[in-house]
Amino acid sequence: MAEQPMLAVLSDRRSFDDHWLFERKLDGVRALATREGSQTRLFSRGGLSRERTYPELVEALEAQTCSDFTVDGEIVAMRNGRTDFSLLQQRSGLTEARADSATSVPVFYYLFDLLRLDGQDTSRLPLRVRKRVLRDVFAYRDPLRFSTHRNQWSAELLDDACARGWEGLIAKRADAPYAHRRSTDWLKLKCGGGQELVIGGFTEPTGSRVGFGALLLGYYDQGRLRYAGRVGTGYDQRTLRELRGRLERLRTERSPFDEAVRERAAHWVRPELVAQVGFTEWTRAGRLRHPRFLGLRDDKRPADVARERPGRERSEAGS
Repeated sequence: MAEQPMLAVLSDRRSFDDHWLFERKLDGVRALATREGSQTRLFSRGGLSRERTYPELVEALEAQTCSDFTVDGEIVAMRNGRTDFSLLQQRSGLTEARADSATSVPVFYYLFDLLRLDGQDTSRLPLRVRKRVLRDVFAYRDPLRFSTHRNQWSAELLDDACARGWEGLIAKRADAPYAHRRSTDWLKLKCGGGQELVIGGFTEPTGSRVGFGALLLGYYDQGRLRYAGRVGTGYDQRTLRELRGRLERLRTERSPFDEAVRERAAHWVRPELVAQVGFTEWTRAGRLRHPRFLGLRDDKRPADVARERPGRERSEAGS
């Protein structure tokens, strides 16, 4: 089982001093990789093994000259120069990928942190030092890539990221150690809305639609599953059919939501699946505005899914 990776806090902060650096927020799946001699392992954020899903990444890690390390990074698929979570689903989504389909959707592993090297724990070193060593020690040839960063903040930095179609930026304290938990030393600066949500039900399709009409989504708040709305767009025909099959196996008579959900032709399921959903914003009533389905996630437990809100941070004066 891999260690808990460091996680960022959503933030609406837009002013930073020179103690911070800024990386591109990648739209993929988080992964920790370890190598000890001849054994190389690749883990999802939830600790699931991913060697069979991404064999070409394992081969690239095994080709490195150093044979003892732990690294942190993001696995992505690219479409027109942008990371595309929906495309990545063809490798990691509704059905388990096989080694013989490794080249069907090329993936890349962007490395952005170094936790261990040659038997030494590097997680206590400042981030800027860890990134410098990570850049110098590894040979970066596709599918391995180094996650570059900017050292200076400007008001245009996030605007430019959004204009390029990125998800946003991750602001990281350059002098901070690596913490195996969620920390305000890492901040998510998003271009738009989007997060993981739990699937609690679905509606029947209408007209020529197959599979289902919409997914009914929620998030946990003090142990209760709160309703967040429905998402009826973002699916292709294959996803509609395959996901309907998975939903049928989770059918239950009682709604898992803590409040009454008034949706016509609604069916309830055990809240065991997590969806990645993009949207423009939350409404005042606590519903998603203009949501779209991006894919399923298996790297986060349903019980850990909460509504993301800008978190409190320590002040610069105290840094």
